Parts: sequence; structure tokens; C-alpha cells
Amino acid sequence: MEHPRRAQILRAIVEDYVHSREPVGSKALVERHRLPVSSATVRNDMAALEEDGLIVAPHTSSGRIPTDRGYREFVNQIAALEPLTSAQRRAIQVFMDGAQDLDDIMERTVRLLAQLTHQVAVIQYPVRTGITVRHVELVDVGDARVLVILIPTTGRVAQRTVELPVTLTEAQLLELRAHVLARLLGTPVEDVPDAAVTLPPALPEELRDAGTAVTGALAVLAAVSDEHRLVMAGTANLARFSGDFPQSISPVLEALEEQVTMLRLLSEMQQDERGVAVRIGSDHSDDPLAEASVVATGYGPHAASKVGVVGPTRMDYPTTMASVRAVARYLSKNLGAERT
Repeated sequence: MEHPRRAQILRAIVEDYVHSREPVGSKALVERHRLPVSSATVRNDMAALEEDGLIVAPHTSSGRIPTDRGYREFVNQIAALEPLTSAQRRAIQVFMDGAQDLDDIMERTVRLLAQLTHQVAVIQYPVRTGITVRHVELVDVGDARVLVILIPTTGRVAQRTVELPVTLTEAQLLELRAHVLARLLGTPVEDVPDAAVTLPPALPEELRDAGTAVTGALAVLAAVSDEHRLVMAGTANLARFSGDFPQSISPVLEALEEQVTMLRLLSEMQQDERGVAVRIGSDHSDDPLAEASVVATGYGPHAASKVGVVGPTRMDYPTTMASVRAVARYLSKNLGAERT
């Protein structure tokens, strides 16, 4: 955000609303944050923030609350994550050091993360190695849509329909499949996302856009193969925030129980330079997590599996992001020790 004072006011609104769950007014902002400007100036800045879609007035309240875009702007402003305190780090170590095996490590990790963040914690089991791509099939289903099928050596079929930016002839689809097979056949499943990215630039120009859509789908299918299992803890925490979900917490609970939905979302999240990925709400009305936020990061070799939390958009993002990253780093170190 180019206007430093408005960025400061947005940050103050988010922090106050996350803490109190009450709409924030200009007078309270000036007093609580000791802003060196008048309430009238703050009101003008709040009007500009509202015009930009970053805050909104709920009902007839004189105060304002952040929108999903406002939370996103706030998260983008977090330059660096604060490290956990030495007491928190010791607590993580004590909690994790007693783990007996992989199942115990997974269970302890989600319980710990749920306690640290007061949200629902989720974790994927580490990707199994040695599983490679046996076959890829592309099936034309009409209306410029293609069913992308990935078959690993485990034999479990994963498939996804994608909409192509262009309509391909049967010959072009066969040619695209040949290119995909040449690049991915025999590739370890965990390496498919990286290998898929390199394919489109090498394709003939007329296949490039379609190839990008197909390889994107293959990357997702590889990440959500049945070799992943999802463990979660802290589901009861959602009940504490039921008022933060205007409709109901039911769609969120259903998405958590429907592991494929959650695994797909986690696989699509790309972490930033701070080492975390943050997804805030959704513009899609049919998205079960449209009113939720997800903070996640990768762990283990190639950061191929994800650990994170799910909660309302009214979330303490700095603390949650730092906790997720810290637990993931300790988990990676712990699993490294397990393998040696």
C-alpha cells in the first residue's frame, strides 16, 4: 500500500477487530493506538480504505471491520515473521520429543499446533518414495474440457477435469499426451509438480496453453494421490468461532472430513518468501471454505507434504503464521533424525 498512514490504520483495524470482534471506530483508533492525527483525518482515511474494498461497515454500525481483501493486504504487509519465544520453542521440543513412531509424530504435531493457534490443525503424512508415474491419459469430454487421468505404480487412479483455453483436435490431444508421457513416464510422483512445470515451454506453440492447463492438473493430482493421509486436531475450536461464519460452520467441517477437498487445497497453496502460504476466503460461492482462512507450509524432503491450520478469516495471522512455520521446521528436523 502506497499510503503509509492508511496502511497503519488498516493494521490497527485488523488487530483491534481480531482481538475484540467489535467494529472499530475512528475515535477508538486514535485513542488506543495514539495516532498523531485527529479523528476527522482517520475518518477520511477509513473512507478511502472502504472505497478500496479493504474495510466495510457491518449493518448500520459506525465502526468498520476488515474484508477478505483487507486481511490479505494486512498479511502482505507482514515483512517478516516474529520467531517464537524460547519458552514456546522449549514447549514444542518437550511435546514432540516423546514421540514413538511416525503415527505418534503426526498426532502430536496436530495436537500441538491446535493448542498453539486455537484453530483446527491439519497435516499430511509424508509422501512415500519409490512410487512413479505408470501412465497418463487425456480424454476429450467436450466443450474444450479434458479429463486428465494419472495412474501411479500403486495402481490407484486419480483424475480431474480441466477446461482448456483452446479446443484441441483429436490429433493435437494425442500429440499433447505423447509429450506429457515422454516427460513424466517413470517420474517419481513427488517430482511430478516440478517436472510438469518444465513441459509447456518445450511444447509446440499451438499446444502450449492447453499444455499449461493439463500439467497444472497433473501437479495437483500427484500431490493429492492416495499416498497422502490427512490427520487433524482441534475441530472443536471451530465451535468457539461459530459467530465468525455468517452462514454456518457445517461446510467447513464437511470440507475437513472430505479429505480429498482439503488435500487438493493444500497442494495448490504455494508458500511465499516468508515460508508460509495464506489463503483468505474465496470468491467462489460453492467453495466450502469460502468463509475460512488456511495457513500452511511444507515440511520434509522437498517440502512435499503440508502442515497448517484452518479457521475463520478473523484470525491472528502473525502468530498463526509463525507457529505453523516453527512447528513445520521442528517436524522436518524430527523426521530427519528418525530416518538416520
